[in-house]
Amino acid sequence: MSKRRLFGTFGVRRVANEVLSPEFASLLAASYGSLVGGRIAVGGDTRTSTHMIKHAIIAGLLSSGCEVVDLGILPTPTVQYAVRNYYDGGIIITASHNPPKYNGIKFVDEFGIGIDRNMDLAVEELYFNKNPKRVSWDNIKLLYQEDKIIDEYINEVIKRVDVNAIKKAKLKVVVDCGSGAGCFTAPYLFEKLGCEIITLNAQADGHFPGRNPEPIEANLQDLIKMVKELGADVGIAHDGDADRTIFIDEKGNFIPGDKTFALVEKQMLKDNNGGLIVTTVATSTAIYDIANEYNGKVITTAVGDLLVARKLHEEGGLFGGEENGGLIFPDFVYGRDAALSASKVLEVIVKEKKSLSKLIEELPKYYNEKMKIECLDDIKEDVLKKISKEVLTLGFKVDTTDGVKIFKEEGWVIIRPSGTEPIFRCFAESKSEETAKEMVKWGISLIEKYKGEY
Repeated sequence: MSKRRLFGTFGVRRVANEVLSPEFASLLAASYGSLVGGRIAVGGDTRTSTHMIKHAIIAGLLSSGCEVVDLGILPTPTVQYAVRNYYDGGIIITASHNPPKYNGIKFVDEFGIGIDRNMDLAVEELYFNKNPKRVSWDNIKLLYQEDKIIDEYINEVIKRVDVNAIKKAKLKVVVDCGSGAGCFTAPYLFEKLGCEIITLNAQADGHFPGRNPEPIEANLQDLIKMVKELGADVGIAHDGDADRTIFIDEKGNFIPGDKTFALVEKQMLKDNNGGLIVTTVATSTAIYDIANEYNGKVITTAVGDLLVARKLHEEGGLFGGEENGGLIFPDFVYGRDAALSASKVLEVIVKEKKSLSKLIEELPKYYNEKMKIECLDDIKEDVLKKISKEVLTLGFKVDTTDGVKIFKEEGWVIIRPSGTEPIFRCFAESKSEETAKEMVKWGISLIEKYKGEY
């Protein structure tokens, strides 16, 4: 099978104005436009380089004969919503949770789902051969501006939850927009839901001065402190492009993404008398436990929200998600959606008349540990092969859907190369916190052992 040279798990991410220059972006966009044609929507997050890259992308699309609609600066799922409902394709400028110097280009199909591997390869081929379609001067189409889609998106989120129940509860919510694209949606959404809102990092700023855009516990200490000091019902944090949501309970506890997934899965299955759940091989066993209890069926994919979204589309699934706080509601957006995820959790809190900490306590108990380690991209494949060989020799059952997932009596470990950074990620899960920590260290030691041979 041909190997992609530019695309990672979903799109291209590079340091802005190094590899990811206007010339690069324009040629890549023209290559995509040559294959898709029609009316293409373009939007991006708040990074300092987004306007520069967006204008280059628009130029590339226009040069290939596409009509272009500039949606402005807005969350990734808002672009996906717009494309699914109105356009022939879309390009999103974002590096999601990566540090500020990065940016990225994500291509989506007419359903708003990340393009598939074959399309990745076709775009790359045109790019590397430098032969995208270029139309004559009299066939260059128009560029339009669309600034109403955010309002429509917020209203569509509200339609999908019990807004009256949420309004009656008058929840106190601290929302940390992280200076990202969520600044343009989250505060307005929670206000419309009747919440008392306190905002943090709600000024759009591509330098991300308040915190790093990745919503991990270490980066959310200000949010945790505010939730406790203000006696809030919940804290909500978004990543840079507002496709993921992480929660802090009323006691100031950080809620890992897979617990949010399990909580919403439980509610979705109860509300719909069962259904098909799609997730990745790296997600908690709790997802299966809940499915068994509430008439659900689980199918898995390799890691990547576009793979989960594609499978939900193919199978007509009810709900999907990943362990990182990325939840997918396929009747709305075929991709991770922070706004609806946050609204659904607020709905669960008010419907069940329980605090978030109590709701989390009632879920199946597993402990997860995550670590990452640097590894050069060009040796990742060899390192992974050697790890797979060793664990099979040791007699463990393995799943090679994505990286290598090793099943042990006390839980599981997954070792997988990142599709967006020169690192390996290692996740472990067990019924015991101590065991999960030991297992993740064991996984990292395997990577170190074989990485050291190069």
